[in-house]
Amino acid sequence: MEAFEIPELNPQPRDAEGHGYIDFLASEKLSVGLAIWPKETADRQRPHREDEVYYVISGRGTIRVADEDRAVQPGSLVFVAAGVEHRFHTIEEDLRVLVFWAPPHSG
Repeated sequence: MEAFEIPELNPQPRDAEGHGYIDFLASEKLSVGLAIWPKETADRQRPHREDEVYYVISGRGTIRVADEDRAVQPGSLVFVAAGVEHRFHTIEEDLRVLVFWAPPHSG
């Protein structure tokens, strides 16, 4: 068994704006990570080769997927297909988001 206490995971900031990410679980067909976007920062991610599911643990903001915007808050779940443009924006409260990848995230 692999088990994790999500509140104890600490994604280290990867850029000057404080965005952080940590992969913490991987199998042959799926991986899971935890991402953080601080309040009022920009999400500069590009489309990925993997399908993604975002589950918002805490925070508030908006996600744009292709040409559609949707407000997100704790409990929101959003699917993004591989290759589709997407990003979080208008981040009103620090976002902590579980990211499920299939196939596993390749970095």
